[in-house]
Amino acid sequence: MSDLQDGESVERQGSGSKPYVLKNVGGVYSCSCPAWCNQSLAIENRTCKHLRKLRGDEAEAARIGGALPVRAQASKVGVPAPPLLLAERWDGVTNLAGWWMSEKLDGVRAYWTGKLFVSRLGNPLHAPDWFCAGLPNQPLDGEFWIARKKFQRTVGIVRRQDKTELWKEVRFRVFDAPESGDVFEQRLRTILRIVQKNRPPYAIAHEHHLCTNLDTLRRELARIEALGGEGLMLRQPGSKYVVGRSLTLLKIKSFHDAEARVVGHEPGAGRHKGRLGAVLAELPDGTKFAVGTGFSDAERTHPPPIGSTITFRYQELTDRGAPRFPSYVGLRAGAAASASPIQQKGKTTMPNTTSQRRFEFVGGSSDKFWEIQVAGQEVHVRFGRNGTEGQTHTKTFPDEAEAKEHADKLVQEKFGKGYVEVNCPS
Repeated sequence: MSDLQDGESVERQGSGSKPYVLKNVGGVYSCSCPAWCNQSLAIENRTCKHLRKLRGDEAEAARIGGALPVRAQASKVGVPAPPLLLAERWDGVTNLAGWWMSEKLDGVRAYWTGKLFVSRLGNPLHAPDWFCAGLPNQPLDGEFWIARKKFQRTVGIVRRQDKTELWKEVRFRVFDAPESGDVFEQRLRTILRIVQKNRPPYAIAHEHHLCTNLDTLRRELARIEALGGEGLMLRQPGSKYVVGRSLTLLKIKSFHDAEARVVGHEPGAGRHKGRLGAVLAELPDGTKFAVGTGFSDAERTHPPPIGSTITFRYQELTDRGAPRFPSYVGLRAGAAASASPIQQKGKTTMPNTTSQRRFEFVGGSSDKFWEIQVAGQEVHVRFGRNGTEGQTHTKTFPDEAEAKEHADKLVQEKFGKGYVEVNCPS
């Protein structure tokens, strides 16, 4: 059987007047036929008769991680979402002395079922057989991770379906063994035994250390963030592995996200002469401040326009209510500054409206768009060629915070791929 190399496409005549287009983009195969487009599955889990005819039934079954669907029926490939333990945010009050402390990884959550890897939503992650060597026939919970500040690179590799050699950059950092022992300390010992005995070449036991007091926590958090890490995870001693969000697992980050309205621009100096130096921004309560870091060269050349709303990251509020150490994250198209989720003097104002953001990539033979909208616990994505309706996908998360976090990561991926944010059509 023939196959498509990465980036290749081929046309196949179907029942319609126009031929269908079969593509391989980053190891993800697609077809423009209605049977492929209308499946209620993740893109990487879809197949159709045209792909099967091109690649063969055996290759397609291996690619989507299960038996092929009956040809006359819609595909039902997939597995249930894994029973994951999820973290809550630290309230700043709970005494964490004696808790187990580890770095919060900015990677892709991965659950080893004992036979294969799945995502937190239950979608197969197509790791090569050599990557899985040495892993036990029991569940392990962890994260696919390359290095700090390499989230986009990690996502780009682990979402592929062609089991490429690029997986050699990735490591499976194991931080729990859900079915191995009643308490967390027993599960940690199980992980260490597996790693020492089986010596899996691409799996590592994630390091945990005891938190002795608040000063220890603050020092470790500062060290990790200075290295470019996300923050810390704290696990209660003697705790069980339970499904869903639990106060026995807490995540801690120094920086918070918020939004503000752009009210002015400050010119740059030195290497930024002739470009943006800083954005002057205003919070809903009228507090003004400057944001001078986090901008790319392109963003300094074409800064967020006055009147637009930006998302920024900050560490804490000063006595006058201004964000401390603000850093630019991105432009929030169409959002009102009055809907900024920022902690102010002990209270939090959350947005009651959700904006839609649109990105476009035009260059060479590409002329496409990508839109995203967060509505409560749901993330809606629409994408396709400009001038078409495109395709729409929706994912549901346990809470609004997780949905927003997922959306922010997707947006950063698009910026990394060269997409430019534009105003959404009304």
